[in-house]
Amino acid sequence: MKTWILTAYDEEAKHIINLLDLKLLKEMPNVLFYWNDDVVLAQAWIGKIQATIWTTTLLSEFWAKKLINIWIAGNLRGQEIKIWDVFLVNKVIQHDVYMPFNWSHLYYLKDAINLSTHCDIPTGSLNFWYYENWVCVTWDQFIDDKDKSLQLQKKYWADIAEMEAFAVAAVAREFWILENTYIIKSVSDGADSDALDAHEDNLDFAMNNSLTIFKKVLEMD
Repeated sequence: MKTWILTAYDEEAKHIINLLDLKLLKEMPNVLFYWNDDVVLAQAWIGKIQATIWTTTLLSEFWAKKLINIWIAGNLRGQEIKIWDVFLVNKVIQHDVYMPFNWSHLYYLKDAINLSTHCDIPTGSLNFWYYENWVCVTWDQFIDDKDKSLQLQKKYWADIAEMEAFAVAAVAREFWILENTYIIKSVSDGADSDALDAHEDNLDFAMNNSLTIFKKVLEMD
């Protein structure tokens, strides 16, 4: 297999399944695997635990040249970012971990993970804004509180927030595939009191914009 893809919701997975004509490979209690000759997709649902389990499973069982994580995220930047804008994330931070010790070996928990992946797309060709070299924070909570989103933005200079990216990047680091790991996030909500309704209303449209970037990444060697 050349490419592993990890996603969460039906609304996200169905677009890729249809685009690449993927067939159901295996069904487990909390994950569905789809595949063709070049790609395996795991629809792994939500959260760092799910993302860790199934990224590890993918990279343990099959060789991959490229790992793509494609999901949605909440906006931490207010009016600077619009719903349906798309990010190719280059830094992820796990911000819900508290360890008071300064031991150097805890870097894997505390330090940001940097990704060097890049996708050269002329922004004039898109009907949305596409960003690279921005910061994504990951934790096991859905953010629907403006005060929390402002705190995250100020503390980490973060731009978007979600629940899986750090786990995917951490596993990719252990399997020496971080340099070929692409984390694509489209904004579905403002991480505020309206986030839940906005998230549900915008899932489909946000995923369509992500697919534009996804297709370019898939074509890259």
